[in-house]
Amino acid sequence: MRKLIPTLLLLCLGLMAPAAFAKTCNVAISGDDAMKFDKTEIRIDAACTQVSVTLTHTGKLAANVMGHDWVLAKTADMAGIDADGMKAGMAAGFLKAGDERVIAHTKVIGGGQRDMVTFSTSKLTKGGDYSFFCSFPGHSTLMKGKFVFG
Repeated sequence: MRKLIPTLLLLCLGLMAPAAFAKTCNVAISGDDAMKFDKTEIRIDAACTQVSVTLTHTGKLAANVMGHDWVLAKTADMAGIDADGMKAGMAAGFLKAGDERVIAHTKVIGGGQRDMVTFSTSKLTKGGDYSFFCSFPGHSTLMKGKFVFG
């Protein structure tokens, strides 16, 4: 019995260790009625195992008029995702259903609204070429930025 309790404690600690070392990094970004994000670059430390991005629409216009979302993808995939999203339409959040090129995204929101997405950095490569953008039609020209991991 004397050996059983310490063994069980060590086992419990071993099971909890991965959670203790997991690191979620938080990012807040906002978009407005002038079609601008307040950030043009987001840097995430390689020690982060998860990223939570909170998007706030600081404008007043409704989602169907001036909606914004936050989409993360490889830079090379951005134009294709944007083109396919326009075809998908508002009901699909201007993203093609099941598009595997999309690493993470929020929903399309209107003025005064907020949305958050949390994703694993296991989908990212340190030093990879990533961009974030708004997929609402015509917005990605102005509403985009560089996403740096590592």
